Amino acid sequence: MATQTRSEVLPRPALRQDGNRQAFLLLRTVFTVAPIVFGLDKFVRVLKPDWEVYLAPWMNGMIGMDAHTFMYIVGSVEIVAGLLVAVLPRIGGYVVALWLLGIIVSLVSVGGYLDIALRDFGLLVGALALARLAAAQRQAGSR
Repeated sequence: MATQTRSEVLPRPALRQDGNRQAFLLLRTVFTVAPIVFGLDKFVRVLKPDWEVYLAPWMNGMIGMDAHTFMYIVGSVEIVAGLLVAVLPRIGGYVVALWLLGIIVSLVSVGGYLDIALRDFGLLVGALALARLAAAQRQAGSR
């Protein structure tokens, strides 16, 4: 009779073994919390008192309002995007990715913020990965 190892006798919890599920949960958490926190900060301005510096001058001319007021709209969109990721990550991930693309375009247009634009590109890729993992999680659950 063959002897069983401890791992065969006591199976590890499924989450600890499922790297895809772990990655999904990590990304979902980050892309829920971060947009909500940054969105709220557009109103309270604790993290960054001058968000308007990231708005490209050509965008500032297009929006038809002062940049400070526009940041309230930006904050509201970010909060909604974070909530969407929490509820529907397979859609919210794409919404956050598109939002980040807009931020990247603005940052590159302003100039001097290429390091932040590069960081946001990495976040954009992470948001796309979240959307794909969410779709795979949904498919796996329907089998």
